[in-house]
Amino acid sequence: MEPNPIVEGTFVTLLGLLLGSFMNVCIYRLPRGLSPVRPRSGCPKCGHMLAWYENIPVVSYLVLRARCRKCRTPISPIYPVIELITGAVFLAGYLWYGPGPVLIVRLAFAWAMIALFAIDFEHQILPNVITLPGIVVGVLANVLAGPGWVNSLIGVAVGAGSLWLVAEIYYRVRHEEGLGMGDVKMLGMIGAFLGWKLVLITLVMSSFLGSIVGVFVLIARKESLKYALPFGTFLAIGALIAAVAGDAILDWYLGYF
Repeated sequence: MEPNPIVEGTFVTLLGLLLGSFMNVCIYRLPRGLSPVRPRSGCPKCGHMLAWYENIPVVSYLVLRARCRKCRTPISPIYPVIELITGAVFLAGYLWYGPGPVLIVRLAFAWAMIALFAIDFEHQILPNVITLPGIVVGVLANVLAGPGWVNSLIGVAVGAGSLWLVAEIYYRVRHEEGLGMGDVKMLGMIGAFLGWKLVLITLVMSSFLGSIVGVFVLIARKESLKYALPFGTFLAIGALIAAVAGDAILDWYLGYF
């Protein structure tokens, strides 16, 4: 039987929605030191444990009219937004890469980047439970698909090492921490998945985006960026750009010069 792209695309999208729902649990629980698996999802206000039909991505939010069924506490719209973004990214990944090992690796990477973006944006932390296993998974994944495990290991060293060096220089000059070790581990994870060339693209893109946004925030708020703009959010965006368009950016750059 010939594979049906519509069926496959629908399955991948539904998988993204489900993993987006699980991501919401991780975003809420991991920064609080809670297990993402047990107990099952519940209302943080009244403790009501959600039935399966109250935990259907996007649909349950709409049916419940954005409120807990028991205590009527409003449910944040960020939950369906995360689910929809993850579903859309998974579908886009399927359309871009097609079925195969590369798709699996890229979707796992995209899931981790979205989760780290959301957690760092809200809590200004990058959990080791994602970044450290992510380094190992990234290296192993490149045995199946990617730039190869040697390139992957070099990517870990270049990613983590370059950001650690920047943080160390900043500390020596300013005598205060400018970057946390979470950012270092995250860039090491990105290097593990993408290899050393694309991790450099990630670093350039994230720094560029951070600089642009930082200028606008300073103009608008006239306050320090130390806590307002966690760098991990820009690393996540830069990594997703590099994963999709990094090779084209490199070809353009090398051809330009």
